[in-house]
Amino acid sequence: MQQNALGVVVIGDALIDEIHDTGGVRELVGGAALNVAVGLRRLGVPTTLVAMVGDDEAGAHIRGYLADHDVRLIASAAPHGSSRAIVQRDAHGEPTYVFNEAAQRRSIRYGQEARQALLDADLAVISCFPFDVPAEVDAVAEALVGVRVAIDPNPRAGMLSDRAEFVRGFERLAVDAAMVKVGADDAVLLYDGDLDALRLRLRALGAEAVLATAGKDGAVLEADAGTFSAGISALPGPVIDTVGAGDATLSGVAEGLVGKRPQTGEEWQLLLERAMDVAAATCRAEGGLLRTPESLEAGERGVTGS
Repeated sequence: MQQNALGVVVIGDALIDEIHDTGGVRELVGGAALNVAVGLRRLGVPTTLVAMVGDDEAGAHIRGYLADHDVRLIASAAPHGSSRAIVQRDAHGEPTYVFNEAAQRRSIRYGQEARQALLDADLAVISCFPFDVPAEVDAVAEALVGVRVAIDPNPRAGMLSDRAEFVRGFERLAVDAAMVKVGADDAVLLYDGDLDALRLRLRALGAEAVLATAGKDGAVLEADAGTFSAGISALPGPVIDTVGAGDATLSGVAEGLVGKRPQTGEEWQLLLERAMDVAAATCRAEGGLLRTPESLEAGERGVTGS
């Protein structure tokens, strides 16, 4: 894939997904922020992940996976070990999550290495961050001063301790963000369920652009140049796993912001459509590993990526 000289720092979660379904039990390296970091790297963007990773067997798997995909890791200490999610899938493939203590008490700190990486980056992306912990929000806000930011709140019911505080922390960082991505599930869990109203609220707060994803109903992207929509991209083959769709969409949009500032309606529409293509391709295989239509044609359809 084409190499981009400018880099991105992704801040958020890295964990092991322990999947239970009719096929049995298996483990995949995951986490929303990790998926975005690997996805960006697969799109040709030099990427650093800042996340909490333990010095344990699970942490070794996470580190190995990131190394395999050429993603630099700056790890925060993990006193409770590495994060883990128990994932149960229903007959339609929809997941529910139960998180271990490490995931529920995750914490990220920003030493000299992380701060330098942020200063050097063209964009920072935040996903699945503990916005309901004021000390965590204070720390990341201070580290991000002067840094261009894209945000996906990506709340998880099993890790959400204070909804009102989460909204306060999220909206504090959403002000003046280059991009904020929200989904229909976020609107239900954090607000009143009205995704269109949430999109307008975030724009009114000062977000430069807002991407609102609505599952099978596609996505809407609003920026100063206008409001743009795209449906689910039609690709060959069945949908296998939708878990990584949101992360893939965020990766696709973030890649389109690196080194660029989309201005025209045509540029925003093309960026959105490409992100939807990437999301559709990612759904053609199990796990959160980003795919593109081109990679599927090259034979990656059956590769789980872990």
